[in-house]
Amino acid sequence: MSTRFVFLFVALAACLGTCSASFADDLRLPERVQFNRDIRPILSNNCYACHGPDENQRQADLRLDTQEGAREVIEPGDAAASALVERTASDDPSLRMPPEEANKTLTPRQIALLQKWIEQGAAWEKHWSLIPPKRPPAPEVSLDAPRHNPVDAFIHRRLEIEGLSPAPEADRRTLLRRISFDLTGLPPTPEAVEAFLNDPSPEAYEHAVDRLLASQHYGERMAIHWLDLVRYADTNGIHGDNPREHSLYRDYVIEAFNDNKPFDQ
Repeated sequence: MSTRFVFLFVALAACLGTCSASFADDLRLPERVQFNRDIRPILSNNCYACHGPDENQRQADLRLDTQEGAREVIEPGDAAASALVERTASDDPSLRMPPEEANKTLTPRQIALLQKWIEQGAAWEKHWSLIPPKRPPAPEVSLDAPRHNPVDAFIHRRLEIEGLSPAPEADRRTLLRRISFDLTGLPPTPEAVEAFLNDPSPEAYEHAVDRLLASQHYGERMAIHWLDLVRYADTNGIHGDNPREHSLYRDYVIEAFNDNKPFDQ
């Protein structure tokens, strides 16, 4: 997969993740509970410190990070008979997990997710990074709103569930300004605005995106995330703050994005 589309996908995922966070305490549950999406984060954030891969910290000789270990406290198809549910939902502080000293508490929604997952058979999944991605079918939506691509169907489905209507499409100047900042970190030039406003074709937006992706500034914008992760800096930032000759690496990362170089190259 190319670096260009990976980062565009990550940006979209971050946006959707932020939107869904506001409903974190909502008791509405997904029709089908998925281990990687719904259950693994609960166990990882609340249980693995004492029941995870670190054998030196493991309590009660119980592992919840493996399917074999988790089966010791799970009865697939029977949440009421599962010790995992019994302990996490207990009203008795001496029995409830996580314990008080862990300073972690499962929300009612998280407990309900565990229960529903077990009732549905407690299907386990390998880590998401080891599962080849599959394109899900776009959901059926009755919401009367224009859809320009399959992603819109997923967004409209969530709006439909929440009883909301999509905002009207922004005017062309606003659309170009948004995508310009997203892809280059810079406002559109007057020439780019005029070209977009005067493009009568149905693909005008796509043409504008193509022009931005072809800009040298696109690679500069995308490289920010990568260089931040590797703690890149033009100076050492210590005492005298002397310069460091790392600019060739910076330039390589920028060009990698501008050339749409795949990660495996």
